[in-house]
Amino acid sequence: MKKNTNFNRYLLTLFLCFSGATHAADELEIDGLLLDRSISRFGHQFYYEFSNYWRDLPSTAGFNIEIKETVIPKAGTQLSLIMNNQLVYATYLGRRLEPLDERVEQAVYTVIDAMARSNMAASTPDMAKDGW
Repeated sequence: MKKNTNFNRYLLTLFLCFSGATHAADELEIDGLLLDRSISRFGHQFYYEFSNYWRDLPSTAGFNIEIKETVIPKAGTQLSLIMNNQLVYATYLGRRLEPLDERVEQAVYTVIDAMARSNMAASTPDMAKDGW
């Protein structure tokens, strides 16, 4: 857990160093960040599997994903995926080991959909948010 925290801090520091710099467009471009705020073994496993998919996604620049875990006493945990400060996916994990593959894939598809909607909203600012 400490290793992930140090790596996340390193990435954040690297991002902040390059975000304020004014360089030409052909300079270094940092893709979107994936932050792990999980606390349990299941949360870390979810993060690990999700990060494998995240690495393979193209065009993640400008999208920051935070995986946040909240403990629910005597029930398990809630995992939330927050993209650019907006909740896009939430799931509940019990206290017993359950297969995470379907939930991770569902989270990836939800994030891809949210990224597409965000890109579409940015490219067509004259459209209302509700489509009318």
